[in-house]
Amino acid sequence: MNRRRPPRSASAGELLTTLQQLTSRARREVELHRARVELAEALQRGMLPTSLPDLPGLRTAARYAPARSGLDIGGDWYDGFVLPDGALAFAVGDVQGHDVEAAAFMGQVRVAMRAMAATASDPGEIVGRTNDLLLSVGSGLFATCTFVRLDPVTRELCSARAGHVAAVWATADGRAGVTSDEGGLPLGIRAGERYPVTRRRLTAPGAFVLLTDGVVEGPSIPVDEGLAAVARLVSSRVAADAGELADAVLRAADRTGHRDDAAVLVLRHGAAPGQN
Repeated sequence: MNRRRPPRSASAGELLTTLQQLTSRARREVELHRARVELAEALQRGMLPTSLPDLPGLRTAARYAPARSGLDIGGDWYDGFVLPDGALAFAVGDVQGHDVEAAAFMGQVRVAMRAMAATASDPGEIVGRTNDLLLSVGSGLFATCTFVRLDPVTRELCSARAGHVAAVWATADGRAGVTSDEGGLPLGIRAGERYPVTRRRLTAPGAFVLLTDGVVEGPSIPVDEGLAAVARLVSSRVAADAGELADAVLRAADRTGHRDDAAVLVLRHGAAPGQN
């Protein structure tokens, strides 16, 4: 008959060695995670603008919130800059994924769009050229975006949309809604894609809000329902400071249950010159 040997008790020295190995492994994992987070934060800071352009009667503000899972970084972005002819350009976009690769591609999109805007004034042409340039890079990723051009004199807002979520608007007289602009495919899908331009004038005091789907869409909230809720929110806070309004819209993302990153860009405008 075979007798089972009783289990051997580990010595105090062996237990101490095992504990030291586990502690060392945990420390390395913590240090690696910290390094990855610091890299993500540095990339995010470098990819997003530190300021946005304003003009008399127009105040702007933007906010970004990282993804609730994975790295503290994402592909959502916003931008704002002055064009060579004095008009203002604003953009919001969303790159596929939320990791370092998505952030790097987001940087390529921003740089490409700025480069195209330096030589073209039509938003549809700018977005189309950006699409073709990104396809030539061959990254395999795609991005959605909305690009708008605001004339500081006429207050005409021209926009082009590449597969991106609609914008929200409200005026001080109580009107509000969601844009229904025609658009094209996301960037990086098909060469030669055309992007129709929608024109509107910001004549009455109000707000025009660009955002990403992380603000309005969740596991149990369809994007249309989320957009309608944000439109009501903007209407109720339309007189608020641009920064306060951007904060309020971004907080709406917490109620969707969405785990993706989110971006908001607010154009808070007064009456156009010559308007009462």
